[in-house]
Amino acid sequence: MDGDRNVARRRAPFPKVQVAIVFLIQFSEPITALVIYPFVVQFVRDTGITGGEESKTGFYAGFLESAFFLTESLSVFPLGRLSDTYGRRPVLLWGPLGLGLSMLGFGLSKSFWTLLFFRCIQGVCNGGIGSFCSPGLSIPLHNSAPQGVSKTVINEIADPTNIADIFSMMPLIWSIGTTVAPLLGGLLANPATKWPATFGRLEIFRIHAYFAPCLVAGLIALISFAFAFVGLNETLPSIVARRAKSNAPAVETDPLIPTPPHDAPPPIRDLLIRPVFIALANHGILAFVHMANEALIPLVFATPIGAGLGLNPNEIGIILGIRGACNVVVQLLFAGPLIRRYGPRRIVIAGSIASLIQFSLYPIVGVLARRAAGVDAAVYIVLACQLSCAFVVYFAYAGMMIFIMDAAPGPASLGSVNGLAQMVGTVLRSLAPSFSSSLFALSVEHHFAAGNMVYFALMAVTLGALCCSLLLPRTLRSEVKA
Repeated sequence: MDGDRNVARRRAPFPKVQVAIVFLIQFSEPITALVIYPFVVQFVRDTGITGGEESKTGFYAGFLESAFFLTESLSVFPLGRLSDTYGRRPVLLWGPLGLGLSMLGFGLSKSFWTLLFFRCIQGVCNGGIGSFCSPGLSIPLHNSAPQGVSKTVINEIADPTNIADIFSMMPLIWSIGTTVAPLLGGLLANPATKWPATFGRLEIFRIHAYFAPCLVAGLIALISFAFAFVGLNETLPSIVARRAKSNAPAVETDPLIPTPPHDAPPPIRDLLIRPVFIALANHGILAFVHMANEALIPLVFATPIGAGLGLNPNEIGIILGIRGACNVVVQLLFAGPLIRRYGPRRIVIAGSIASLIQFSLYPIVGVLARRAAGVDAAVYIVLACQLSCAFVVYFAYAGMMIFIMDAAPGPASLGSVNGLAQMVGTVLRSLAPSFSSSLFALSVEHHFAAGNMVYFALMAVTLGALCCSLLLPRTLRSEVKA
């Protein structure tokens, strides 16, 4: 009988409708964030901000992305606090609504500064939802403010018997979004040129070459807002208890069962310990290196032969879409088994090595492309090897999550440590695009190291990440306690 009760407890159903709505909102994040990658470089060129100087394109494209992550990092904590005061529902509704409207404005923009304005609005809206800030941070915690409102809602509607199953689906939602978004961006860019008989007849698509992918991405966000507006329930315990009390019958005599209070989070000074510092440093530098590479990919792909590959938005979208689809399969099949077999420390170290390989292959890709005066089979083979390294980097995010949670001094500090990790990761992620794209522009303009200085500099940073990963403990503290 006890065994049967345990099985039933493990298989407790979860609120499918509420979870589906939250996942739909989260799906709008990678769609709106990444749909611009295949065409953002050309879009920046078209605004005229570079004055026709190709070397400036990378700087402005990187600045655009850095502003997105910076505004996101600045908004995560305040919006989380607002959700603690006014409820999860209004803050979570604001996210997809703002994303949808700002995507429409982005697609209709004609100047770089308008692009920048709407990209910053998208960053703020992503901060309200909160899952994009740190791809690897999806462990349920009780300190809601720093961890993202969507995760907090999941934490409040689930119970200990099913919460792990729900949170394990979040990386899949993200991976599907990273597959669909670049495909939309690449295939729907310049629709009036591709399909003159249909889109070419509509003036809006002739004037605004990148409005179509932004429109589709915006509609996905607005649809998620509509579903959430109709079906999303409030989950903030204080509001739920107040509503239950006001709706209780007048003859009710039984007292409400109070919700057990969470342990008060410890002061910040209690978190200033060596394991936390090491975990935060590794997570931050991993996020920096990862985003520096992600910012370089569309820039290198779109820059003409000589400094890049000269690919068009359609080709860039297809390549990134294929990478995203492969990443979904790889993460589902291999992430868990590999971490269990080799341990999180080796996986994080492997992530640094994979990043080092990524940057080292850029000069080789450039040499092959110049020799072939285009992108031939040899270039695609090296690109496949280079892009595949991203799978290992995502493994490293999962491994880092284990160290971040293990570094917390106690259960009451889990939320605080996770919040610090998310803040550090997002701030460094906001600096990475400007750093890598500006170095790319300088390398190309002044021909430093034959135009490869940016890759050598990032290889040096990655070597620092590798050295930092060696400081991670070989044995988890939780294992020692057990």
